[in-house]
Amino acid sequence: MSNADEDLVPETVEGYVVGEKKTIDEYNKLDAEDESLAKWKASLGLAANSSPYPVKAGDKRKVVIVEMSLNFPDQPDLKPITINLEDAQGNTLDKEVKFSIKEKSIYQLVIKFRVQHEIITGLKYLHSIKKAGIRVEKLEEPLGSYAPNTTDKPYYEKAFIDVEAPSGLLARGGYSAVTKFVDDDKTTHLTLPWSFQITK
Repeated sequence: MSNADEDLVPETVEGYVVGEKKTIDEYNKLDAEDESLAKWKASLGLAANSSPYPVKAGDKRKVVIVEMSLNFPDQPDLKPITINLEDAQGNTLDKEVKFSIKEKSIYQLVIKFRVQHEIITGLKYLHSIKKAGIRVEKLEEPLGSYAPNTTDKPYYEKAFIDVEAPSGLLARGGYSAVTKFVDDDKTTHLTLPWSFQITK
């Protein structure tokens, strides 16, 4: 296993066992008298009477990352950095992701994604950032559990907490990173290499 792979292995919680997989129909038929179960199903959108979001024939992906963006909430004059990861036909783009951030900028990462075919539990966002080959940051952020999207709700969005870009002579320069989206079943839905510059 390479260092990059080791950096992006989700942490495990001792004693936690992933529940048995069920289809959406099976979840819908679960004990209707159980109030907490009904609330959980409603939180996933299973109680809604809307049509499933149309999935392209032959598309077996379960989680589709549509877009990642960096917003600058404290600096309205700065345009968000938006990285589209899906083309007009709904295919995941294979592209080189590069951008620049000014030192000390306050930014917020926002992930836009779609779930297809089945309920996804314990989706996580992981990334590892390196400068000159040395890891300077590792992040594991839980995104949650989701039912497949519907025509009423064609995608989900998850906004992370605000972060301040590092500053100073040593902080400026080029960084390389790898992001992974992994679920409770340890299925990797996307691995995305990217790079950025911290500028003065």
